[in-house]
Formats: sequence, structure tokens, C-alpha cells
Amino acid sequence: MQFFALLTRNTEKFSDADFAPLLPPESEQRKTLYAQGAVRQIWNRGDVPGTGIMFEAADEKEVRGHLATLPLIEAGMMDIAAIVPLNPYPGFGPKR
Repeated sequence: MQFFALLTRNTEKFSDADFAPLLPPESEQRKTLYAQGAVRQIWNRGDVPGTGIMFEAADEKEVRGHLATLPLIEAGMMDIAAIVPLNPYPGFGPKR
């Protein structure tokens, strides 16, 4: 099943300088999750500082487990705004 996780940087408590040292390990962990097949796509948010990540997982608990491995989440510098389960769009399939 696919899930869309919407993450927001906690910019009220942390400055750009606070984020800087954690960005390289954050990037590496995201690459690891992608290589493992857990992450399908990653976007930067256009409305506020943060990220949208498409996950392949059995359930929301598994998604939260993957997110917990991200350094910015571990440090409390990134908040999980939403985790949305996704269903296939039926409009592309055969008509019934």
C-alpha cells in the first residue's frame, strides 16, 4: 500500500544553522530508504519548509517506523503533519 507523508520543518524552534549539520545524514538516510524500496518519491514542499514523501508500506505503523529513522525527525526538528493512506485511482482501469 502507498502512503503520502507530509513533513514540516520546525522553523519556530530551530534556525537554518541548526538544520545545517543534520542535512547530509538526513539525505543519506532518505537515499537508504529509497534503496530499500520503502520510499518511492520525495518532494520539497512549495508552501512551507518541509517535505512530501511517498512510501510503500504495509500500514501507517511501518511508515512511522521509517520516518523515525530520519535524523531531523529524531532531533525534533521535523514534524509529521500528516500520513495519508492512498488507494488506486479507478479511472484508468477497465470499465465495469
